[in-house]
Amino acid sequence: MYILITTRVSRLVGLSLKKIVMVGAGPASLFAAKQLAGKYEVTILDEGGHVGGSGLYSDGKLNFNPLIGGDLTEFMPLNDAWEVIDEIRETFKELGVDTEAHGEEGQNQLEREAARAGIRFVRISQSHIGSDHLPGIMQGMRKQLEGIGVHFELGVKATGLELEGTKVTGVKAGGRVYPANAVLLAPGRTGSGWLIKLLSSLGVGMNYNPIDIGVRVEVPNEVLNEIVNEHGCWDPKFHIYTPSYDDFVRTFCVCPRGFVAKEEYEDGLFGVNGYSNRDTSSKNTNFALLVRVRLTEPLENTTEYGKGIAELANTLGGRRPILQRLGDLRAHRRSTWDRLSRSYVEPTLREVTPGDISMAYPSRIVSDISESLERLEAVMPGVDSDSTLIYGPEIKFYAMRVKTDKTLGTSVDDLWVGGDGAGVSRGIVGAAASGIIAAKGIKASLG
Repeated sequence: MYILITTRVSRLVGLSLKKIVMVGAGPASLFAAKQLAGKYEVTILDEGGHVGGSGLYSDGKLNFNPLIGGDLTEFMPLNDAWEVIDEIRETFKELGVDTEAHGEEGQNQLEREAARAGIRFVRISQSHIGSDHLPGIMQGMRKQLEGIGVHFELGVKATGLELEGTKVTGVKAGGRVYPANAVLLAPGRTGSGWLIKLLSSLGVGMNYNPIDIGVRVEVPNEVLNEIVNEHGCWDPKFHIYTPSYDDFVRTFCVCPRGFVAKEEYEDGLFGVNGYSNRDTSSKNTNFALLVRVRLTEPLENTTEYGKGIAELANTLGGRRPILQRLGDLRAHRRSTWDRLSRSYVEPTLREVTPGDISMAYPSRIVSDISESLERLEAVMPGVDSDSTLIYGPEIKFYAMRVKTDKTLGTSVDDLWVGGDGAGVSRGIVGAAASGIIAAKGIKASLG
């Protein structure tokens, strides 16, 4: 989705403010606009009809750590990075989100238990908004920005840029050109293909990011009850290096009392994801277990590799996600509805095909998943049960990483990028931080 944001501010007599146009109405543009409003004339364009980006469809987990969702120390010293995180936290607090830290002693205990199991627990201050409450929070931020002069134009699709030599002078969108002294392109994950194609035509350099390939694990709430409710850790992050291949595996997007859902990818492909609401709940908790994959020559395109696995899994599942009991995976047999009925875990996603994930995934990734669940048993007793459910595919496609300077400025004059679509962040807080970084670069450039 692409949003162009224009901030309208009252002008002093005889003074014309410089114009900034942003493409994409996700966290990167919203937080950049908050920095720039009042000093410049800011406009935000988006192809969709709402503000919030792809994050609007998540369950609104906020991880307040400069090394999660992207590494902010690539752009600034660690102390400065924490100041950016604190600024984001304060903004969400103003919007009514509980951002207070909880469960200090519980996190200490998780660190000790994880260390004894040979894995790492990553301490993070977290907040959970909920899929049902997140749209309201984003609407609150929109009103806040409109109150300080930011102008939103929704349902307007950006198609290209206007340039004079190597300098960008405007954004082509909706059949017209929006003049700009500076442009921020932050179209989000769904707009990454458009962004990469556009920047490639302008000669902007890019690198392939790694890809995460794994499964969505579903267990009874009791398995993670102590971690979530007693230790106050809503979305625990565990990092594992597997014994057989020394591959990096991590837990991601834990959804307590949540639901598994089908997620559309590009080119008609799909996978699974998870979400949690604040006001409705299930008897299960689900989370992603992801294996990090990096590729070198002759195939560096991790997106192409991931799409190949997704296509095979989609075909084997008859255009439905594949569901398998962990016990069946280890017994090298496909699951059936009869075998699934013997499990004490009732799947929250029923539009699935019982099958064998190992028919679609390389054996190395299957081994990484199995060994990681064995390690996690020490901190999540019950997760390594035969009855544990695994859904596939779950693949995290990351956009190609756009080459930028430390303010996220590109080789095109007056053109900045931000957010997940540019490959510089992952998630709401990381994208918001990238917007703040780009805004500071824009201010330094325009004066």
